[in-house]
Amino acid sequence: MKTNRFWIEMIAIGAMIACALALLIATVATGTAAVAEPSDAEAGVASPTASALPQSSLGQSSEATDSPQQTYEGMVTCSRCGAKHSAKFGKTASDCVRVCVHGGAKFALINGDKVYQLEGDLNSLKHLAGQRARITGVMHGDTIAISSIGAS
Repeated sequence: MKTNRFWIEMIAIGAMIACALALLIATVATGTAAVAEPSDAEAGVASPTASALPQSSLGQSSEATDSPQQTYEGMVTCSRCGAKHSAKFGKTASDCVRVCVHGGAKFALINGDKVYQLEGDLNSLKHLAGQRARITGVMHGDTIAISSIGAS
């Protein structure tokens, strides 16, 4: 009887140690994820040298981004999530964008793998959050100063 009890105690101790290690690893991973919020560069925001040609460039190079009023098309999203919104919240892409922007992220326009930050009318951007849009504005670096916005 003592031999059976010995093995049961060993299995119970092993299970408790495994649970404690799993809890420790989960706690460390959660703390690390909370501390290491992605910066704009890590979240996929393109650098000025990697910006795509706007739709109305008609043969201009990507260096000619200081020209007035160009049209850009893409998905209105946030700088935190980019094109991949978290499904764990059970919210739509529009709701996720609004929550992230309310939490401090910036509105962004995604066209393929290019990401541009947006500056302008926040009410219009909130209305088109998570949707495709056609934006007219002036680009400065990787930021578009919006002059007009509409659904595409």
